[in-house]
Amino acid sequence: QVQLVESGGGLVQTGDSLSVSCAASGRAFRAVVMGWFRQAPGKEREFVARIRWSDGTTYYADSVKGRFTIPRDNAKNTVSLQMNILKPEDTAVYYCAASITYGMGNYDRISAYDYWGQGTQVTVSS
Repeated sequence: QVQLVESGGGLVQTGDSLSVSCAASGRAFRAVVMGWFRQAPGKEREFVARIRWSDGTTYYADSVKGRFTIPRDNAKNTVSLQMNILKPEDTAVYYCAASITYGMGNYDRISAYDYWGQGTQVTVSS
């Protein structure tokens, strides 16, 4: 059984930086892609960023491009989301997700992922 555990959320002010992390555990866990999604109150869960585990290629939603990065630690099976220049509209519950399936096409879709973390709250005050 694979488990994803997020940590590091909190309350920050506009313009601040914050990092959230996701630790994956489970026997023989081999991610194809790991990603971050977020869900704001009253809105649908949306793609934020993802990383292809084999070569570290990253992709970002337009809304966070240039402000967020998704570093990983292969040895620890950990992926983080480094968030800079935070805005109130970044306020959401942030979810880590892992896909262990090749050939899913568009990994920006929720349905491409097999495992999800419990979520961590990020609140940006204005």
